[in-house]
Amino acid sequence: MPAIAQVPIAPSSLERFRPVLGNDFSQVERAIATARRMLAGRVIWHVNSTARGGGVAEMLQSLLAYTRGAGVDARWVTIVGDARFFEITKRIHNHLHGAEGDGGEIGASERATYERALAASAEELVGMVDNKDIVYLHDPQTAGLTEALRSVVGHLVWRCHVGLDNPNEVARQAWAFLRPYIEQADAYVFSRRAFAWEGLDDGKAWIIPPSIDAFSAKNQELGPEAVKAILARAGLIEGDGGAGVFVRQNGSQGRVDRAAELDQEAPIPDDAPLVVQVSRWDGLKDPSGVLRCFADRCRHPGAHLLLAGPSVAEVADDPEGAGVLAEIRAQRAELSADLRRRVHLASLPMDDLEENAAIVNAIQRRADVVLQKSLAEGFGLTVAEAMWKARPVIASRIGGIQDQIQHGESGLLIDPRDLGATAAAIDGLLDDPARARALGAAARERVRGSFLGTRDLIQHMELIGTLLSGGNRSR
Repeated sequence: MPAIAQVPIAPSSLERFRPVLGNDFSQVERAIATARRMLAGRVIWHVNSTARGGGVAEMLQSLLAYTRGAGVDARWVTIVGDARFFEITKRIHNHLHGAEGDGGEIGASERATYERALAASAEELVGMVDNKDIVYLHDPQTAGLTEALRSVVGHLVWRCHVGLDNPNEVARQAWAFLRPYIEQADAYVFSRRAFAWEGLDDGKAWIIPPSIDAFSAKNQELGPEAVKAILARAGLIEGDGGAGVFVRQNGSQGRVDRAAELDQEAPIPDDAPLVVQVSRWDGLKDPSGVLRCFADRCRHPGAHLLLAGPSVAEVADDPEGAGVLAEIRAQRAELSADLRRRVHLASLPMDDLEENAAIVNAIQRRADVVLQKSLAEGFGLTVAEAMWKARPVIASRIGGIQDQIQHGESGLLIDPRDLGATAAAIDGLLDDPARARALGAAARERVRGSFLGTRDLIQHMELIGTLLSGGNRSR
């Protein structure tokens, strides 16, 4: 069985951003010209653990498509691991968020298992890369590849998508586990300055916030009829389904054909105020707290709640997802008949990733309020995605979410553990549609100016240019 899987990437033209960015598009044109010149004959490799599910996979799909569209040879591969490997890396992931997770150890035994699981991927990857290439390794799952790669590639970058503003000893345990690998990289990228670890060489640290693709199936414009058709085909609302079409990354037409796996008494009524949270089935996203908040504290009459996430059977690197979903299902089953009628759980199909993205797009556009009540969050791309759709967003005052939302201007920030305040914020926006619309309009402009993929691409090209010129500076 191959230890490395290549992910196909179709190039996308950056020209589509010209009308969105206006005069600012000149920065993109300069970056394209520079990239073509300095990367001729080189390959940029991105290595992570999955091409399905989660913000990292989605971001890579778009970032690398536009990199290829700029005339640069960019490739994406995923590593293969067994259940024990992903159990350990999920534990490290939780620790990086300051959470105990399953309470297991990350000591010498776990290190031996981790390195043994990566050995085959390392051997195969070494045979694929060139000494002029640049390799990006993403998150804890790939950090252990640095030893094998450092002497066979031109430059090695480790990208950390998670972090903690105020690290505790649990987080520092994860740092200690990963540091021997990370220190061997030529640069490391964090999503915000507060996430950069103590004890690393600050001269090799770069701060690059994540971004969204405005033209992906998840974020492209969808009219009201398309939204209704997609939701009906997914089984979330009544209707004959209509066409349910969207535009794929390569410009061809796609159609939503698969229904979601639903826990609901009946479809969501057309006129019902709808509160939505879209995220992986992960305890750190706190779907249990969202459900408790809605059931026990929200007072808006007739409001419905939709918790949506990927099919747990299709997200290979998250072994805890099925258990979290089972807990939420049990929690919903204990609600009164009226509340249970107004709570909907949707596990979205992952057979076609762009179909999945189109369903998420329609769900967010149908929402009256989008919630992201995470207990820990590296960045939270679902926040920027909803903001781009001009939705009023209520989200936790943690991590990179704080970089996206300006409280009271482009959304609302809340203490995720304060269910009363969270419910009051939800009820307040449902009771004041004019304020909700104003927050949504400001949110879209906030994303246009700061969180589109073109900015992300320009910053990564600057990083690579610095490495190729022999520079070593913090950003």
